[in-house]
Order: sequence, then structure tokens, then C-alpha cells
Amino acid sequence: MITPITRTAQRQLNLATYHQLTQAGIPSATISGRSRHGGPWQRLLPRVYLLQTGPPDTRQQALSAVLYAAHPAADPLSGTTAALTGGAALALLGIRDAPPEPLDVLVRAPRSPATAGRVRPCPTTRWPATIHISGVPSTRPIRAAADFAARTDDADLVRSVLANVVQGGWCHPHDLHAELRAGRVHGRPAVRTAELVAGVRSIAEGRARETLAATDLPAPLWNARLHGPDGTFLASPDAYWPDEGVALEIDSAEYHYTRDAWQATLLRRLRLESRGVLVASTTPGILRDRPADVIAALRTLLTLGAARPAPPRVTARGHAQLELPLPRRYAPNARETV
Repeated sequence: MITPITRTAQRQLNLATYHQLTQAGIPSATISGRSRHGGPWQRLLPRVYLLQTGPPDTRQQALSAVLYAAHPAADPLSGTTAALTGGAALALLGIRDAPPEPLDVLVRAPRSPATAGRVRPCPTTRWPATIHISGVPSTRPIRAAADFAARTDDADLVRSVLANVVQGGWCHPHDLHAELRAGRVHGRPAVRTAELVAGVRSIAEGRARETLAATDLPAPLWNARLHGPDGTFLASPDAYWPDEGVALEIDSAEYHYTRDAWQATLLRRLRLESRGVLVASTTPGILRDRPADVIAALRTLLTLGAARPAPPRVTARGHAQLELPLPRRYAPNARETV
């Protein structure tokens, strides 16, 4: 027979709050008895219980933080009163260098639960859209990254995490910059350093978008991933026109400190050109100071590409949000059930 608490445990990775347990008819004395040392349950946080004997995994620890911070009368999985954010949310996504602790949880102001263990409630009046990451209500990666930057003083770590969020395709650099400004954290020293080091391409790409938008040239795909006929990844140029087989690459000297980096750039272009892609290369400085030259080169290549009898031998996959991992199911009173 499936009881209310069994159903709750199945939904919540084998976790339940004190409010949910008592609402299901379980007396306070029973809750206390079952969560004593050696009992079948564990008290992970004030008013939050793990309904199994085995240790909690990373997802259960993250969800327990949300259950602790959520309003007792609300469905904690709704993401309307509490949501995981910061490095913990990014770590659940597998974003490199994102620290899984502390467990930062956004809560709707004026509520302000006390800090408990590794859980750090973060009241906010700017409530974001939320998603579920492995069964845990969380902010979207762009907000999680901004919240992480707002609470981290290590400039190198901030730079690395922000770069990995952008390079992993979770958000566009300009959107992240806008989120940092909206959260009023873009002026923090660690964030300024991160933007100075990692923002060169985003600034240049933004200028390219504005420059192209002011012309009659067809709209390209931005940050498309190009693959060969056998599925081999070739490159991800800043802009790509699939009908004409033309790519625009904006290169900064910052990325060419070493001979290996420069050769990698040349090999990438050779891979594209060997499959028929026409590549227009520029730098942020040329794009800024001589945009007409860049447009003239693109116009010529687009004309040549359109006149070719056969398209290039590549497949373009447009920039898209990555799919989120699906949660595994948990069974009550068990270590883990897949």
C-alpha cells in the first residue's frame, strides 16, 4: 500500500520535512524515535529527515537544503519559495570548478531562515525562473553563476566558473553580463577581474552582431557547432551562414600567447576550409576600427558561396541550451533504488 509519506519520499529523493511527516499523521514521538542514532531515519537539518539508513548523496544533500529553506506550507519542489543556486547548483550540472558547498538557497524575502550547517539561505526580492536539476529545484545556470560571483571573493575561481558556464553553452556572455548587472555584482573586484580576462570575445561578438544587424546581409547562426559528414566536430565559429558555407572568426591576440595556441587556430581553419567552408578572419580591433572592411569581405565570400554548385560538407548545429539530466527515483527506507 502506498501511503502519503511513501509518495512524498518517492517525489523528494527519500527526504521529508517535519511538517510533511506530521501532516501524514506521524506523531512527533515517532519521528524522534525513528531518527535517533541507529534508527531507520536521519535528521539532516532542522525539520528535515532522510528516510533511509545509508548516507545522503550529493543530490539529497542539495534537496535537503531546499526543503529546509522552503516555506512549510508550500510544495518545496515547486521552486516558488526556495531554490538551490550558486556553486552548488552549478556543481549539480557538472560545471567544472563549481564548488558543491556551501549550499546557497534563494528564499523569497522577507523570509530569512537561519544558516544551518552548510546551508546558506539567501533572501531576495528578485525571484528568478526556476528549473529542476536532478530533482532539485534550482535557479537557471545564468542566475546561479551570478549568485556564485556575488558571494565569492576568489577572483581566479570566479573567472574559471563563469568561463565554464559560458563555454559549456549554458548561457551567452552578454546575457551573463546583463545578469551580473541586474544583480548589482558586476562592480565587485572578483567579477571585474573575471570580465576583464574572459570578456574579450563577448565584447567583440556583441560588436559583430550590431555591425551585421545594420547591413542587408543575411542573418547568420551564432556560435554554431560545425561537424563533418562523419559527425566529427570541426569548430564553432562566431558566426556561420549555412546556405553559403561562410564562417566569421574573431580572434584576439590574448588567445595566442603560445605557438601551440596559434597552430590550433590555423588547424581549425584548415579543417573548415578542407570541407569547403569559406572563412573570414578578423580581430576585435579591426572589427572596431574598420568594420566596413569586415563587411566587404563577408559580402564577397557570401556571393562566392551562393554561386557554388554544391554546399560545403558540414552540418551546423545551432547554439542551444543543453538538456538537463533526469533525476533517478528513490525508494523509501532504502539506501538507493535505481
